[in-house]
Amino acid sequence: MQATSISGRGWGSMGFFRTVSAGVALACSIVAPVMAASLEDAVAAYRKADYATAFQVYHVLADQGLAVAQFNLGLMYANGLGVSKDETEAMKWYRLAADQGRADAQYQLGHLFYQQNNFAEAVKWFRLAADQGRPDAQSNLGVMYAEGEGVPRDDVQALMWFTLAADRNHKDAIENRDNAASTMTAAQIAAAKKLAREWKPASPSPLVR
Repeated sequence: MQATSISGRGWGSMGFFRTVSAGVALACSIVAPVMAASLEDAVAAYRKADYATAFQVYHVLADQGLAVAQFNLGLMYANGLGVSKDETEAMKWYRLAADQGRADAQYQLGHLFYQQNNFAEAVKWFRLAADQGRPDAQSNLGVMYAEGEGVPRDDVQALMWFTLAADRNHKDAIENRDNAASTMTAAQIAAAKKLAREWKPASPSPLVR
């Protein structure tokens, strides 16, 4: 399916580190057989650019608590597909999906909070997505450590997250990793590599409010 994306925002006052876009494809996973037909209808409508129908079906499923529908509804609100663009509603539905452990929704929340200069919340949601192994979230979290946005500046943590994302062939993370390493001592680089080797992905789990 053609990805629907939201433009990224540049990171870092000096432009030293590269960000990633917030592009996220519409999620199509089916987690409940009883809802499969309706979810398939929504996906089919979206593929035909019948966004009004897709929005209606996703809304019904999202109201029933289906995380994939909640995420897709947030994506449609964020991009104004089948409904007027509404960031507040997008964040509401992303949050519901994120609270059920969806890394894509956690990543999108982090991006939107960053755009609002709410760096503490951006770090929180990027970290949750990064902990599940999303390389774009890992790279962005690394940038926030490198720039000291929402967290104390920590070059070792920054390089660890850049390294993890770069190991997944994330283009911007590779550049971020190399830029970060160029300013660090051998001991710092070794410490970051050790942390990256020891890192283990977390399993998605519902969040407790």
